[in-house]
Amino acid sequence: MGAIKTLNNSEMSSVAEQLRTAREAKNLTIEQVADLTKIRTDYVRALEEGDFAAFSAPIYIRGSVRSYATLLKIDVKEILAVLNAELKGTQKFSEPPPLVEQKKNLMDTFTLALAKVNWRAGFLVVAAVVVAGGIGIGWMTWRSHKANDPLKDVSPVIYQAGSGGDTLALPKR
Repeated sequence: MGAIKTLNNSEMSSVAEQLRTAREAKNLTIEQVADLTKIRTDYVRALEEGDFAAFSAPIYIRGSVRSYATLLKIDVKEILAVLNAELKGTQKFSEPPPLVEQKKNLMDTFTLALAKVNWRAGFLVVAAVVVAGGIGIGWMTWRSHKANDPLKDVSPVIYQAGSGGDTLALPKR
């Protein structure tokens, strides 16, 4: 039998090869890795294929590689250094996102304003305004009713039987 050559991490050319070789050495399937690391199966495959375009941002790539390397007991600092070198070679992840303000539209401004709202305090203020408004409307309605009472100027009349009139006594207020 021939000797099996084992490569240490510094001799491997890519992060993908390091991850795949270490996974195979531990006899783990991609599904097992995905289950243990909570990384989606398609992302585990993408990492092992060196397909970083499957990720939306470098932070997700770095986090996934860190979790994967930790599971496989690979030197995390070393593999992340190799990963950073590989990411610099890609067009999509070679430069960090711009730090300058981009032109904001109305929806951006509205969304930002909604994000800044303290909803608990806002709810309390709205509830207080509704209660105060209800009390104010109730008070104004009561005063208006009191002022427009059609019977306020009518004097009480006493009913007299047999007098031919149909008057009834009004209760005293």
